[in-house]
Amino acid sequence: MARPQVDPAELAAGVRERNRAAVSRAITLVESSKVEHRVLARELLASLGSSTPSCIRVGISGVPGVGKSTFIEALGTHLTSQGHRVGVLAVDPSSVRTGGSVLGDKTRMARLAVDPDAFIRPSPAAGTLGGVARATAQAMAVLEAASYDVVLVETVGVGQSEVTVAGMVDTFLFLTLARTGDQLQGIKKGILEIADVIAVNKADGDREGEARSAARELAGALRLVHGKGEWAPPVVTCSGLTGTGVEDVWQRVLGHREHLTLDGLATKRAEQQLDFTWALVRDELDQRLRRSAGVARVRQEVRAAVLSGELAAPAAADLILAAYDER
Repeated sequence: MARPQVDPAELAAGVRERNRAAVSRAITLVESSKVEHRVLARELLASLGSSTPSCIRVGISGVPGVGKSTFIEALGTHLTSQGHRVGVLAVDPSSVRTGGSVLGDKTRMARLAVDPDAFIRPSPAAGTLGGVARATAQAMAVLEAASYDVVLVETVGVGQSEVTVAGMVDTFLFLTLARTGDQLQGIKKGILEIADVIAVNKADGDREGEARSAARELAGALRLVHGKGEWAPPVVTCSGLTGTGVEDVWQRVLGHREHLTLDGLATKRAEQQLDFTWALVRDELDQRLRRSAGVARVRQEVRAAVLSGELAAPAAADLILAAYDER
């Protein structure tokens, strides 16, 4: 029997030794959808062990043009200057079409990309939200094993992927801008319901006053969303370009972590692991459905019938599932 190209134990040792090449190869392995790679990935993750609560996981999202990359670079360099090791994962929804990640994060975060205490990695969505959960959560586990004590997960756009990422991190940070109408739009899309900290970015120069006004409006909107006794997401202003207010945002993140308490954090992560379990099940079922020989036999026939209008979607779905169950 041929020896596998990847030795999980050897790769795990390289990750724990903080070898950047090993970290990169490990993340590539856990992101792969190939059956043989999934087996090796499970062995790798078992060798790396469980995550540590000392690692701070932060999800970061925001509207297009809000300056997420600039802010993340400012926050990341600020944290490494304080002695932290920072890992950045960018979930790319456009990879649903290609199966790979197309973000140029290392180009957009040039200063952070060359920081020896930082690691930047685009994390492909792998075609499904289950793929987002599997690839990103396991990539976080690799970074934590490599002693990155802060992991920032950047999501692109505002949608379901944000909800998925919020279910994998300790604190969810939402970036917004002044004069974009996001106060109401955020409520409409439910983002303010999952945000733990909100920051109005680009509060610099003649835009500072507008940013502060937007922050006050958002704070007022939040009072309609959150009841008494709950964590009230603070709304602050910052500038990723100048670095002003970035430390304040980080202190709010730490404040939310302190609010959770160690027991609360442990409970939250345990519940996230249960949700992650079911996400893995759904993702695996999706992969098995795609690989099914029975489904492959009826795929073109069903496609033609649906496109011609001869077959309704519910009946088509029943045919596909029946073909899958035949195995």
